[in-house]
Amino acid sequence: MKLKTELWYKVLAPRPAVLVSTVSKKGISNVAPFSFVMPASMEPPILAFASDPEHDTVRNIKETKDFVVNIPSKKILKNLWICAEEFDYGVSEFEKASLTEEKSQKVKSPRVKECIAFFECKLRDLIETGDHVLILGEVLVAEVKDEFYKKGYDIKKANPLLHIGGVKFTIPGEVLIAE
Repeated sequence: MKLKTELWYKVLAPRPAVLVSTVSKKGISNVAPFSFVMPASMEPPILAFASDPEHDTVRNIKETKDFVVNIPSKKILKNLWICAEEFDYGVSEFEKASLTEEKSQKVKSPRVKECIAFFECKLRDLIETGDHVLILGEVLVAEVKDEFYKKGYDIKKANPLLHIGGVKFTIPGEVLIAE
């Protein structure tokens, strides 16, 4: 079946779902879900995600030059979905979604305590790419909760959310080993 080009990305699924947390220059926190996210470099460690340039997340990152990429599990899917709603600038999605702010180690933006892993990032670059802006952040701190990392990352125990599209999500099922 031939796809319309505006639908191409829907087949590139599932994608990791993340919550990006930021803070405004006035100290008001924000958290929003994204699934256009990927590693962009190992050395230096750089993470990239794409956003609508009009989002509060982008505004805050431009102001404070940092952000946190939080990895949610299926336990907080309902909370994540509340964060996807449109709220006026200055309204904290942390409060609306009943999520807990946790102080970060090296950036101003808070972590989402309920998440399974955190990547504290300082803004490296912001690139306009069509109808989105690509945000590149240097990872200053990478942390995963101990219960999900024993002899490597236990992806089945962690149950990170993967976004299929729209309201549809999934979690990792079968782990395959290439031989």
